[in-house]
Amino acid sequence: MRLKRMKVLQMLQITVMAVLACGLAYAGVPFPNAETPKAIDLGPLVERTPMSITVALKMSNPSGAEALLKSLHTPGDPQFRKFLTPEQFKARFAPAETEVSRVIAALARYGLTSERITATTLRVTGMPENFERAFSVSLHSYSIPAHGEVEGYTYHAPANPMTIPAEISASVAAVVGLANHATMFPHHLTAAPAVAKSHLTKAQAPKENAPGSLLVTDFANLYDVKPLYRGGITGAGQTLGIMTFASFTPSDAYAYWAGVGLTVSPTRITIINVDGGPGAPSDDSGSDETTLDVEQSGGIAPGAKIRVYQAPNTDQGFVDLIAAAVEDNLAQSLSISWGEWEWFTNFQNSHVTDPITGQPEGILQGVHEFLLRGALQGQSVFAASGDNGAYDVNRGCPYPFCSNTLSVDYPGSDTAITSAGGTTLPGFQGYKVPGGVLYLDVPQERVWGWDYLEPLCAALGLTPVSCGIYAVGGGGGVSIIFPEPFYQAGIPGIQATQPGVRFIEGGVTKLYLPGNFAGRNVPDISFNADPQTGYLILYTSNVHGLEVIQAGGTSFVAPQLNGVTSLLDQYVAPRLGLLNVPMYDLAKAGVAYGAGLPVAPMHAIAYGDNWFYYGSNGYNPGAGLGTLDVWDFAEVLHGLR
Repeated sequence: MRLKRMKVLQMLQITVMAVLACGLAYAGVPFPNAETPKAIDLGPLVERTPMSITVALKMSNPSGAEALLKSLHTPGDPQFRKFLTPEQFKARFAPAETEVSRVIAALARYGLTSERITATTLRVTGMPENFERAFSVSLHSYSIPAHGEVEGYTYHAPANPMTIPAEISASVAAVVGLANHATMFPHHLTAAPAVAKSHLTKAQAPKENAPGSLLVTDFANLYDVKPLYRGGITGAGQTLGIMTFASFTPSDAYAYWAGVGLTVSPTRITIINVDGGPGAPSDDSGSDETTLDVEQSGGIAPGAKIRVYQAPNTDQGFVDLIAAAVEDNLAQSLSISWGEWEWFTNFQNSHVTDPITGQPEGILQGVHEFLLRGALQGQSVFAASGDNGAYDVNRGCPYPFCSNTLSVDYPGSDTAITSAGGTTLPGFQGYKVPGGVLYLDVPQERVWGWDYLEPLCAALGLTPVSCGIYAVGGGGGVSIIFPEPFYQAGIPGIQATQPGVRFIEGGVTKLYLPGNFAGRNVPDISFNADPQTGYLILYTSNVHGLEVIQAGGTSFVAPQLNGVTSLLDQYVAPRLGLLNVPMYDLAKAGVAYGAGLPVAPMHAIAYGDNWFYYGSNGYNPGAGLGTLDVWDFAEVLHGLR
């Protein structure tokens, strides 16, 4: 086993030297993180050049679309897996042409020109002053100072809440693009510095490479994929899609696949730049995220084609990214490994209010309707649940001001997407501490929460916060935005929001979270995501060159589920749609973990916690339904045909 790993690493290193000779990329636009300084308001926008925004229109008959979603995923229903074509979706659920024309005409009265981009989105172009009049805003410029190795940059955004013109507000789900700052975080990470410095040995692996240095091929052993490979199932004839906010170096992925012994088509990757794309690859923009997404998904399904949709990291880029992948309808499965606390996304658009219901509208509604459309078309979509345990808001918290606000990540909290959670693999981990070596035993695969490293931090004389382990773990909890979906109804272990939770910033309570709200629970399903038992990736850094990195995070799980679904689509049906429905149906039937079946499609994660939610012998908001046994799940799905 050690010899095999050394050979693989040697192959990767040879490729490193070959690619380094081709030169490095230049830095791109950074994503926000804990070190990002507060923006400086530079005053009204001086540059007065044409700009474009996106207006997302509401679909017609959304309740009918939600009902159809259930029918399309219910075995025995006459509509079961009779997924819609894009043309059928437009005929049944797109806004009427007269309504679209009315919106276009209303915007034209402000001097704005509109072009229909998808069934439910308009690209609106005009001068900044025209947008200011139309949406009653004052556009300002803002500056982010240089920090660390990150250069400073500027962006523009409204200095006051936006108002949609009354004559079109009932037709509009979201208006995005008046602000062009980065919003989303990538959900992968390496070990905390104190932990990485002390780490001596990896847990002993039952097969192949040691956890912490796993290759994508090891995934097949861990989660029972090999029977599909032995049957000739490689994802051939399928297309999977990656949705991301940072560009990457395609040769990294090809070199990685070759290094781990996979034979793939040299033309399998197609890159689609949405809104002009995110710029050149760079560490600060999160290019390692895109790289691992492609390497993992494409490594699990080596026969599949890959479409990489990449957009600027802005609210407009996010909406247009989802819209493009769904409108194309060429990828049977899609994944996104970026996100942020769902309330942050909602808050940025909460000023857009439906005049009839009085409820906030915005990105969440617009994107949900795109994800709903994808599910109606049979597309399976996956999102990382986040890497901050039960406290997703902490992804950007500046040390030591971390929050105890229970919070979940978006877009994984949307009910039309599958949220990918994380676990820690079992085994011994060794760490150098004052006076000797500390061994930690993880006896069972457990919910990923770095609280199991607290003995190490104590031995190093550090607190969980100063040690860098709080509150790192698999994202999970209860949404305060999305209600409990039909597929989670009646599932033991599904929880409501906790009472008395509030969000405090700068000593001021910014939000009292709704208590006892029957919200959507996340994650849905999990795989190994702990960096301590994680994976190797091959990545071209714009600072360090091509390197082999040890990493983890739920960013690995989302593309892994994407690759798995390409295999399932080839084996079971051309499209499977929203996988949440059959997974939770198995739990409702009491057979998810093998009771009454010759196979066990899932394995409950009964140990560990994500700093608040604990493992159990059924569903829990730490690891969801548990981990997937891919072959057994494929057999169950095969029987539903």
